[in-house]
Amino acid sequence: MTSRNEPLESERPRTSFVAFAGTACIAAGALSETAVAARRAQDEDPSAAILVFNRDTAEVVDLDLRGSEQDVAARYTPPTPSPARRGRPKLGVVAREVTLLPRHWEWLARQPGGASVTLRKLIEAARKDDAHTARARTDTAYRFMSAMAGNLPGFEEAARALFAGDRGRLTALMAAWPPDIGREISRFLDGPAVAGKTS
Repeated sequence: MTSRNEPLESERPRTSFVAFAGTACIAAGALSETAVAARRAQDEDPSAAILVFNRDTAEVVDLDLRGSEQDVAARYTPPTPSPARRGRPKLGVVAREVTLLPRHWEWLARQPGGASVTLRKLIEAARKDDAHTARARTDTAYRFMSAMAGNLPGFEEAARALFAGDRGRLTALMAAWPPDIGREISRFLDGPAVAGKTS
């Protein structure tokens, strides 16, 4: 039985992906869905420039689109997790010594799940906060912008506006760009995506 202090597989955040054919967004969501959309777009126009991005990092994902749509979907569909077994979940934890003041131990002892669960939750929350700072979002938006808009008019000025934090100027400059590119840059700046949302 899974402890309620540990997130269930369905509660863990899922990475979302976005696929572009040229300057048009053709899909966003799970990797299997975006890979199939990329495969279809490749069939429709073999010369189309198709890029798939990880929506958390803006890194380009290299996909193997060989075979049928079913082959592609199967290749990028995550395996179904095995049913939870009884007992403590195997988390791959490593035991180490932690030195705290008595008042810290007292506070930890009062938390649901005990000290270990509370410390893991605090660390995960801190890591999430670090990963989604304004600077990290700006860097991620720039990574996507460089890949998709590097040859578009006003790119350098838009990059300056992006790093200066001048959202109004950036939006004005992006107005001349294909709308899907501008929308995705704004989505990167506004924060992490929710899997399945195409904004």
